[in-house]
Amino acid sequence: MDVNNQVKEIKQSFRQMMDGMVSKSMRDKGVTYKLNWGATIPRLKEMADGLGKNYDLAIALWKENVRECKILATMVMPAEQMLPEVVDIWMEQTDTLEIAEQAAFNLYQYLPCAPEKAYTWMASGKELFQLCGFHILSRLFMNGQEPNERGINEFIDQALAALQGDSIPVKKAAWSCLQRFASLGLVYERLTKSALKTINLDFL
Repeated sequence: MDVNNQVKEIKQSFRQMMDGMVSKSMRDKGVTYKLNWGATIPRLKEMADGLGKNYDLAIALWKENVRECKILATMVMPAEQMLPEVVDIWMEQTDTLEIAEQAAFNLYQYLPCAPEKAYTWMASGKELFQLCGFHILSRLFMNGQEPNERGINEFIDQALAALQGDSIPVKKAAWSCLQRFASLGLVYERLTKSALKTINLDFL
C-alpha cells in the first residue's frame, strides 16, 4: 500500500478512537489543533507498535495538521534515519506543548544528535525548544549519560536561567532535569545544590 493510502486509512481509524472528553478538556485548556480526535496516548502507542518503524510514513503523517497524526509520526519515525535538518524542520513546526513533549519522549531522546540538539534548544530562548531540550537531557541523565565539563556548566547556566524565567512548563522541565542530573552521583548532587543556592533555592 502506498503511503498516502496508508495515511488515509490511519486517519479513518482515529474515528474509532475518538474521545470527546479528551479533546474537550484540551480545548478548555487552550490547546487547539485543526483536528483533534482526542485519542489517548496508550491507544496511539498500540497503533504505532502495529505499524512498526517507517520513515516515509512518519514524514507523511507529520505533514497532516492533525494531533494524532503528529504524535504517531514521532512514534513511527526510526531515530537513526532522521537527519538533523529534518529534526530542525519538525521542531520549527511544533506549536503545542503536548507535541513538543511527545516528540522529546518518543523520538528526540533516541537521536544520534540528541545531546547536541538539547543544548542548542535549551539556549534558544523559545519556550517549546527549551522545553524539548530539558526533556531530552532529563532522559539522557536518567539513562546514566554524564555530560562533560563544558556540558555541565552550560546545563547549569541554562537551568538556572529557566528557573528564573517566566514560563511555568519550562521551569518544571528544568527542575525535573536538575533532579535527574543530581541523581547521576554525589558530585552532581553537590553541584546542583550549590548552583541552586546562588538563586536562593533549596534542593529537596
